[in-house]
Amino acid sequence: MEVRAVAKNTGVSPRKVRPLVDMIRGKTVDTALTMLRFAPTPTARVVAKVVKSAAANAENNFQMSPPDLKIVNIYVDEARTMKRFRARARGRASPILKRSSHITVIVAEQGED
Repeated sequence: MEVRAVAKNTGVSPRKVRPLVDMIRGKTVDTALTMLRFAPTPTARVVAKVVKSAAANAENNFQMSPPDLKIVNIYVDEARTMKRFRARARGRASPILKRSSHITVIVAEQGED
């Protein structure tokens, strides 16, 4: 059985999250959390929070044991982009795009590959 957790509208650009997601795809939950703890970017906290949430969903809702959980699938989608502008010379304006992302984590017990 696969269990999922989704973090929507995180204030981080998908471009910054994807390298972290690629790093932990296919790993066990414990290994992934350890890797994220020592990742050199603050974005790792957001990803770790979603991974912990998926593990907690599996444990509390489906009575799966946390040490046996593996990240089967994890992906990042683009969310809403806030559009702002910065005033420039001669009365012009240039756009500022504040991107956000949806992070989805799917975990399953290791024996079910």
